Amino acid sequence: MKISQKEVHYVAHLARLELSAKEAEQYTVQLDHILSYIDKLNQADTTGIEAMTHAIPLSNAFREDDITPSLTNEASLANAPETRAGSFRVPKVIE
Repeated sequence: MKISQKEVHYVAHLARLELSAKEAEQYTVQLDHILSYIDKLNQADTTGIEAMTHAIPLSNAFREDDITPSLTNEASLANAPETRAGSFRVPKVIE
Protein backbone atom coordinates (compact mmCIF):
# COMPACT_ATOMS: atom_id res chain seq x y z
CA MET A 1 0.00 0.00 0.00
CA LYS A 2 1.11 3.53 -0.78
CA ILE A 3 -0.68 5.04 2.21
CA SER A 4 -1.13 3.78 5.74
CA GLN A 5 -4.01 4.16 8.15
CA LYS A 6 -1.71 6.25 10.33
CA GLU A 7 -1.38 8.76 7.46
CA VAL A 8 -5.16 8.73 6.90
CA HIS A 9 -5.73 9.47 10.59
CA TYR A 10 -3.12 12.25 10.42
CA VAL A 11 -4.84 13.90 7.44
CA ALA A 12 -8.22 13.47 9.12
CA HIS A 13 -6.81 15.17 12.22
CA LEU A 14 -5.57 18.10 10.10
CA ALA A 15 -9.04 18.37 8.55
CA ARG A 16 -10.61 18.15 12.02
CA LEU A 17 -12.45 14.94 11.10
CA GLU A 18 -13.14 12.04 13.39
CA LEU A 19 -12.97 8.68 11.61
CA SER A 20 -14.10 5.33 12.91
CA ALA A 21 -11.83 2.33 12.35
CA LYS A 22 -14.09 1.16 9.50
CA GLU A 23 -13.99 4.59 7.82
CA ALA A 24 -10.22 4.79 8.18
CA GLU A 25 -9.86 1.38 6.51
CA GLN A 26 -12.23 2.39 3.72
CA TYR A 27 -10.44 5.69 3.05
CA THR A 28 -7.05 3.98 3.19
CA VAL A 29 -8.10 1.60 0.41
CA GLN A 30 -9.68 4.40 -1.66
CA LEU A 31 -6.68 6.71 -1.32
CA ASP A 32 -4.35 3.83 -2.17
CA HIS A 33 -6.26 3.27 -5.43
CA ILE A 34 -6.04 6.99 -6.23
CA LEU A 35 -2.30 7.12 -5.54
CA SER A 36 -1.72 3.97 -7.61
CA TYR A 37 -3.52 5.60 -10.54
CA ILE A 38 -1.38 8.71 -10.16
CA ASP A 39 1.70 6.49 -10.34
CA LYS A 40 0.41 5.10 -13.65
CA LEU A 41 -0.05 8.63 -14.95
CA ASN A 42 3.47 9.56 -13.85
CA GLN A 43 4.83 6.71 -16.01
CA ALA A 44 3.47 8.27 -19.19
CA ASP A 45 6.12 9.72 -21.50
CA THR A 46 5.53 13.46 -21.61
CA THR A 47 8.78 14.58 -23.24
CA GLY A 48 8.17 17.35 -25.71
CA ILE A 49 4.72 18.11 -24.37
CA GLU A 50 4.24 21.64 -23.13
CA ALA A 51 2.67 22.14 -19.71
CA MET A 52 -0.76 23.73 -19.86
CA THR A 53 -3.37 24.98 -17.45
CA HIS A 54 -6.43 24.04 -19.54
CA ALA A 55 -7.30 21.15 -21.81
CA ILE A 56 -8.17 23.55 -24.64
CA PRO A 57 -6.43 26.79 -25.57
CA LEU A 58 -8.18 29.87 -24.24
CA SER A 59 -8.00 33.38 -25.53
CA ASN A 60 -8.92 36.57 -23.77
CA ALA A 61 -12.65 36.38 -23.10
CA PHE A 62 -13.03 40.04 -22.15
CA ARG A 63 -15.20 42.37 -24.14
CA GLU A 64 -15.32 46.11 -24.46
CA ASP A 65 -17.50 47.91 -21.95
CA ASP A 66 -20.39 49.48 -23.80
CA ILE A 67 -22.54 52.04 -22.05
CA THR A 68 -26.17 51.05 -22.53
CA PRO A 69 -29.33 52.35 -20.91
CA SER A 70 -30.38 50.51 -17.77
CA LEU A 71 -33.60 50.24 -15.81
CA THR A 72 -34.98 53.33 -14.19
CA ASN A 73 -35.25 53.32 -10.41
CA GLU A 74 -39.04 53.08 -10.66
CA ALA A 75 -38.88 50.11 -13.05
CA SER A 76 -36.43 48.21 -10.86
CA LEU A 77 -38.61 48.72 -7.78
CA ALA A 78 -41.89 47.98 -9.58
CA ASN A 79 -42.20 44.37 -8.30
CA ALA A 80 -40.52 44.87 -4.92
CA PRO A 81 -42.68 43.72 -1.99
CA GLU A 82 -41.62 46.77 0.06
CA THR A 83 -39.74 49.98 -0.76
CA ARG A 84 -38.63 52.99 1.24
CA ALA A 85 -37.15 56.24 -0.08
CA GLY A 86 -36.47 54.80 -3.55
CA SER A 87 -34.74 51.63 -2.25
CA PHE A 88 -35.61 48.00 -1.62
CA ARG A 89 -36.75 47.37 1.97
CA VAL A 90 -35.59 44.03 3.36
CA PRO A 91 -35.88 42.39 6.77
CA LYS A 92 -33.17 43.17 9.30
CA VAL A 93 -30.56 40.39 9.37
CA ILE A 94 -27.99 41.81 11.79
CA GLU A 95 -28.91 42.34 15.41
